[in-house]
Amino acid sequence: MQQSAPRPGNHVMKIYETYADTLFRIAMVHLGRREDAEEATQDTFIKLMEKAPAFNDAEHQKAWLIRVITNHCKSLLGRGWRKREVKLEGVDPVVTDDPEAQALIELVLSLPVKYRTVIHLYYYEDYPIREIGDILQISESAVKMRLKRGRQLLKLELEGADPL
Repeated sequence: MQQSAPRPGNHVMKIYETYADTLFRIAMVHLGRREDAEEATQDTFIKLMEKAPAFNDAEHQKAWLIRVITNHCKSLLGRGWRKREVKLEGVDPVVTDDPEAQALIELVLSLPVKYRTVIHLYYYEDYPIREIGDILQISESAVKMRLKRGRQLLKLELEGADPL
């Protein structure tokens, strides 16, 4: 009787269980629609199975997955069909029970992609600036500048929405 090799799918399932939620949230920040985010997450894991890269450690693996999904989302956003797409009115891509948190999430999602990405990774995924730079393949100073400008845009929106 011939012994079969271990199935590579089991390893990918463990990785999926560990990182799927994080990758989905990142895709939602970029794409804004559940269906698109689910597809981008699926495509990222397909790429993981196809490429089967060797990772130094879990952080290297996570950073690779985040870079892949971020680049994939940028690619989707750059396609012509996405620009011509009509958004459904009244559909909330991310929902929370806290009205203030919901308003802030909606403001973050309304930012340009380059700002909302760094804000999401920094505030929601707790990544340090250096790692965000590595993941997005930009300098630390560029991350800091995008955080600063993103915060400024949020501040302007918050002050405009609720004048004191």
